[in-house]
Amino acid sequence: MNSPFQIAIVGASLAGATAATALREAGYDGAIRLFGAESHLPYIRPPLSKGYLAGTDLRASLDVHEEAWYRDNDIDLHLGTRIARLDPTAGTVTDSDRMTHRFDRALLATGSVPRRLPIRGADLDGVLSLRTLDDSDRLREIIAGGGREVVLIGSGWIGMEVAASARTLGNEVTILERDPIPLAGALGDELGSYFADVHAAHGVGIRTCVEVDSIAGEGGHATGVRLADGDVVPADVVIVGVGAVPVIELAEHAGLAVRNGVLTDSSLRTSAPNVWAAGDIAFAVHPLIDGRLRSEHWANAIDGGTTAARAMLGERVEHDAVPYFFTDQFDVGMEYAGFAPLTAGAEVVYRGEPSSGSFIAFWLRENRVVAGMNVNVWDVNDDIKSLVASRAPVARERLRDPDLPLPDLLSAPGSQAAGSRAAETQAAKSQTVEGRAAS
Repeated sequence: MNSPFQIAIVGASLAGATAATALREAGYDGAIRLFGAESHLPYIRPPLSKGYLAGTDLRASLDVHEEAWYRDNDIDLHLGTRIARLDPTAGTVTDSDRMTHRFDRALLATGSVPRRLPIRGADLDGVLSLRTLDDSDRLREIIAGGGREVVLIGSGWIGMEVAASARTLGNEVTILERDPIPLAGALGDELGSYFADVHAAHGVGIRTCVEVDSIAGEGGHATGVRLADGDVVPADVVIVGVGAVPVIELAEHAGLAVRNGVLTDSSLRTSAPNVWAAGDIAFAVHPLIDGRLRSEHWANAIDGGTTAARAMLGERVEHDAVPYFFTDQFDVGMEYAGFAPLTAGAEVVYRGEPSSGSFIAFWLRENRVVAGMNVNVWDVNDDIKSLVASRAPVARERLRDPDLPLPDLLSAPGSQAAGSRAAETQAAKSQTVEGRAAS
């Protein structure tokens, strides 16, 4: 492919590296400049709170590609380089050293950063968050030998995964959560309680309905978490896991439309015709839900990076993947596929009993599956994605029937056309499952 135009990718993230890969695989032979604020090669983040933190995953397994790949594929890699300014009209990005780089088409993949707690003591030594490889290395150095008192503020997915890893390494772990049930906002009360029970069975202390007042310290180091009622929970290390915020300042200062992220169309093109956005920051029109969706999960980075690359090359594509993520906590492995915003108030239908430890949960809205979660049940997630993508009505008794293969749910009268569309969608998404196995 003769490609005289130049492409700049801001963010040497999974989305950015995936886009660079997709561009070369599509035959694009023009200039690709990939800018990353971190000094590390692009890497995957899920193991940072799971296998890598626990010491079972090797460092090399995190890299999207070895260094030689970028050299062999003529990727102009700028690590440790922060982009300070984007000018879509001039077609330039300017780095923090005031070097200006020209582009014809640009991709923003700047990711997200942990949300900070505006409380006293948050800047003490020993108060950590987990987002980057350096964060994981720092935390692992503290907890690898066991015997530490680890306190987590927040019980989202990262918090629960870190709690499991820390406890597995032999530490005393306490989770502090302001809501009555961990993960209830994502899964509902019953399934949130399921995960809470798993942690409790492995010796993790969970204190719910508590309000954190401040971080207590001595000699500049955190010694505990002070609650609003005056109680202090002792800690050698405090991990703050209260969500993340998209890094959109660059886009905002460039005049791009932003709201809960960078606004894009279904091809991930922003309000500037020569700029696309992918990964955590993209608040994209999603064709399967007739609305916008922003996802901070790993699979979205892969799917979005691929879609943006193809769109930058002029293909008519849509970012229509069914969102996917997974978690590993103690002896529980889970995969989730679907549209979390549509699950609020939806009916939950089970295939198998949660008490057995192996089951599938379906979220049903207007007789259509909007999300599904398989817990310790494998080789079914592709079928769940197809079911969600089909938007076909499904009878509850068919969902519950363990003897009815999931692919057969789409063979019901009236669902053939939708099922065919889902199959086409899923054929392009097989890399998600391959990546899940690799990580």
